[in-house]
Order: sequence, then structure tokens, then C-alpha cells
Amino acid sequence: MPGTNPRAARIAALIQRVIASNMEAQLHDKRLANVTITEVRVTNDLQIAKIYWTQLGHEGHEDGERKRAKQALEQAKGRLRSLVGTKAGLRLTPQLQFIFDEVPGEATEIEDILAVARKRDEELARARETAQYAGDADPYKHPEERDDDDFGDDEDGYEDDDFDGDDSSDDAVEVEEA
Repeated sequence: MPGTNPRAARIAALIQRVIASNMEAQLHDKRLANVTITEVRVTNDLQIAKIYWTQLGHEGHEDGERKRAKQALEQAKGRLRSLVGTKAGLRLTPQLQFIFDEVPGEATEIEDILAVARKRDEELARARETAQYAGDADPYKHPEERDDDDFGDDEDGYEDDDFDGDDSSDDAVEVEEA
């Protein structure tokens, strides 16, 4: 699992610095123009270093430039590995794997989606300013707003005529003695 070993993290940072600083100075390859090393991950056993890179390309030519840059990185892999081995002073220099980093492109797509969502939110806010309810603002009746005369009930829900507080009732049937 990459990233859990502190030594692997230190070596990954060292590999990133070595490759980024020596890519233009040592390789002199025009295909590597505008290539940026975004991240390096080294396995815990220090056998493999995955190097994530991206390239800022010209509009409409990104795919071709990316293919040429990938080809240049694959050709320079041995030279870069020997540079890493010399600078790091490791007994075993990790194998280098170059992987194109899709994150910057995806981040741009996400920013575009967020811009469209913001625009839609602004349009909805403008529409809400002039919007009116089709009926009442609150079509539901609330018990605290209800008048006592509406239903003929008092607070306990009984009609005023049904119960006058004592146990005797006007409608009670008298029992005849036989």
C-alpha cells in the first residue's frame, strides 16, 4: 500500500525533485516542453516508483503532444533512473513508471460544470425576485390561527352545549321506582 511508509514518502519526494529539475537540464528533449511532474508514489518495498505527469498543451493539439511526451519519457526512463540512483544513493533504485495524470483535466471539467451551475442559480434567483404564489402563501390552516366560532368548539374540542361542567345532564333519563 503506497504512502504508509515514511521512508517511501521521503524517497518519492526526492525522486520528484530529481526528475523535475533534471528533465530540462539533462534531457534537452523538446517533446518534454511544458511537462510537469505532479506526484510520485513509491511502493513500501521501494521497488516501483509511479510518476504522475501532466502537460500544458496547445489548444487542439493536446493528444498529439501528450503521445510525443509519453514516448520521450519512455525513452528517457533509463537515464532518469540512473540520475535518481546517483542523487538518492540507494542500494536499489526503483523502477520508474510514467502515468499521465488526468486530475488537472478533470478539475477543469468540474470547474466548467460549477460555472454552469452558478449561472443557473443566478437565473433562478432573478426569477424568484418577481415570483408570486399561485394561491395563498401558506395554504395550510394552523390550529393556533383558528377561531373558536369556526367549529363551535372550545379549546378541548367539545361543543359548548355538550358539557357544562357538572355531572348532571338535562338529557338524562330519570329512573322510575316500581
